[in-house]
Amino acid sequence: MTLETFTASVARGEQPPELPPALRALWLDETGNWAAAHELAGEIETPDGARIHAYLHRKEGDLDNARYWYRQAGRPPFDGSLADEWSTLVRDLLGRGAVPPR
Repeated sequence: MTLETFTASVARGEQPPELPPALRALWLDETGNWAAAHELAGEIETPDGARIHAYLHRKEGDLDNARYWYRQAGRPPFDGSLADEWSTLVRDLLGRGAVPPR
């Protein structure tokens, strides 16, 4: 799966069935379901989950909470747009083979 096919699935509103939790959280967020994305991110106890959590709180406007989650992820706060951060997260996850090729 590529960023383009992932983004196309968002546009269609058709969640790919093989998405691992981290990508599912980003998919949910991009389809407008921030609350479900946040709940799922809270269940992912990895640096990736913390990065997604940070992004979601940044999007929410809760920058203090976002900074906490960036620290949990061992990352500096993202210096760019929310759209760029979302794309970066998706690319990073896909680049590590988070979804098997079809």
